[in-house]
Amino acid sequence: MESKQWNVKVYISEEGDKTRARAVLDTPETHEVTGTGVARRNPIDRPVAEIGDELAASRALEDLAVRLHDVASDDIVQFTGPAEATGR
Repeated sequence: MESKQWNVKVYISEEGDKTRARAVLDTPETHEVTGTGVARRNPIDRPVAEIGDELAASRALEDLAVRLHDVASDDIVQFTGPAEATGR
């Protein structure tokens, strides 16, 4: 049995009431897949940076999951189906 480990890096930046996150998966098989997410603080809410970080990061990871699923779907279309017969 082969064991693999994939790592995702999440980069978070804040500017004013807006928090942006970028989730990056880099594997030998899929190269780099990136998801993005944004959170905006309502001006009447107290500024709690951790909440913006969590929301933006979760949205970036959700976007990454969708994009990775798209990569897998494209691979299924490209690599599945009957194998070519040889020697006939």
